[in-house]
Amino acid sequence: MAGKPGIIGGFFQGAQGMGKQRYLTGITTTGTPHLGNYVGAIRPAIEAVNAGGADYFFFLADYHALIKCTDPAQVRRSSREIAATWLALGLDTEQAVFYRQSDVPEIPELTWILGCSAAKGLMNRAHAYKAAVQANEEAGEDPDYGVTMGLFNYPVLMAADILMFNATHVPVGRDQLQHLEMARDIGQRFNHNFAELFTLPDAVVDDSVAVLQGLDGRKMSKSYGNTIPLFEGEKKLRKAVNKIKTNLLEPGEPKDPERSTVFQIWSAFAPPAEVERMRREFAAGIAWGEAKKQLFELINEELSPARERYEALLADPGYIEAVLKAGAERARAVAVPLMERVREAVGIAPVDA
Repeated sequence: MAGKPGIIGGFFQGAQGMGKQRYLTGITTTGTPHLGNYVGAIRPAIEAVNAGGADYFFFLADYHALIKCTDPAQVRRSSREIAATWLALGLDTEQAVFYRQSDVPEIPELTWILGCSAAKGLMNRAHAYKAAVQANEEAGEDPDYGVTMGLFNYPVLMAADILMFNATHVPVGRDQLQHLEMARDIGQRFNHNFAELFTLPDAVVDDSVAVLQGLDGRKMSKSYGNTIPLFEGEKKLRKAVNKIKTNLLEPGEPKDPERSTVFQIWSAFAPPAEVERMRREFAAGIAWGEAKKQLFELINEELSPARERYEALLADPGYIEAVLKAGAERARAVAVPLMERVREAVGIAPVDA
């Protein structure tokens, strides 16, 4: 995964004088990608890379996975599946820097240094930590029962992920806005105490990107167990689509598309003309079985070519590893010189310097 000519050293600068926008996104390696991941994050990210005009960093957040997953086999499997997914769907690794977090040792080093500037009071206010404390108190446990330092320090690791590459824009869901603000706070404190090395990133919350509903009508999420895996075979995909919760309205009875998971997923995959056609079908009382049949065919048609590439990639893990290692080299071409400046700024330097 070699970079295009001039990419290293052209826009990879420090906090000052950066004119080009740089987007960064991490994907936690704890599960198998599903339709919600595809529609809400992967597809728009790949489209943005293909459109050009900015720099893109995408990474497998395997250190983050350790916070909530103690199954090493799952972390390894998820890393392989997520990498294969992005490659199968057409991520151009000549244009985007695609790497594994753990292949960039400067990130945990920067995490420690930033942690020395991060206020404990700020970490106390993190939503995930507060939720864990509240759950413990409601259960009559010690407030910090089961809370690891990984969970507590999660915002610092996220700040290091972002500040290491001086990202200007970070696409996040609204539930992650607080962590982005924490990254800004930590970076600003370092810049004030030591040197102006870090760009303070802006959050990108795109409300036009679909948040898919799952099988039960709630947000599609592996934590709810209501997902439709992205690259299931045709038989399993059809079975999953048929499980989508609907109401008891009979064929011929008008159905409300705005309250239908089937229609919502259809709208995320179909072109505008087909969305309007299906809207008319709902008004005319299309049978749920027929609507699900058409939905399966629509999804399967879009994903079949990528599914074949995905299976081929999983069968060739050496290729995936080579792509990630090449991406790490490009990422470290940014991280190594920045860490040299960070060390110098905080006083970690040779004694004869």
